[in-house]
Amino acid sequence: MEKDNAIKIIKNVVVTLDYHLEVDSQEIDSGPIQFLHGHGNIIQGLEREITGMRLGEEKDVFVESKDAYGEYDPEMEIDLPLSSFPEDFEIKLGHPMRLQDDKGHAFTGVALAMTDEAVKINLNHPLAGKDLLFKTAVLDLRHATEEEIKMGRLSSGCSGCSSDDCSGC
Repeated sequence: MEKDNAIKIIKNVVVTLDYHLEVDSQEIDSGPIQFLHGHGNIIQGLEREITGMRLGEEKDVFVESKDAYGEYDPEMEIDLPLSSFPEDFEIKLGHPMRLQDDKGHAFTGVALAMTDEAVKINLNHPLAGKDLLFKTAVLDLRHATEEEIKMGRLSSGCSGCSSDDCSGC
């Protein structure tokens, strides 16, 4: 497909965005990432601020926590009985764990403390309450396919880079 240098980031455009993410002046992540714009595939504050950018354009984007992963909610720290975990489940304090409720819904939590009877789990996103600074550059833009628009996301095997096999991520 021939590149259209006049295209800009608007709804239903597939964006390949290079980024460096800083929290508290420390780089914690970097890209590139590819996503369908205008469908909530990235955090709200970043999506809003890159709208209108063109191929090759660079921009520093500051996103307040409320427009990123939300404010830290102390009520998202819960106590779970140790008996609710399988016997062979390893609980490591301070490390993310993939958990599943009794209805089969998967979620991530971090163990904060443990007693003989219970584990205090933090269910907040690790970046909740944090302001984010993205240093971005638009690497590629293309119009989305009808299928991608209908699904509201890219249809590839790897959400981070859109590679079918994720080997290039």
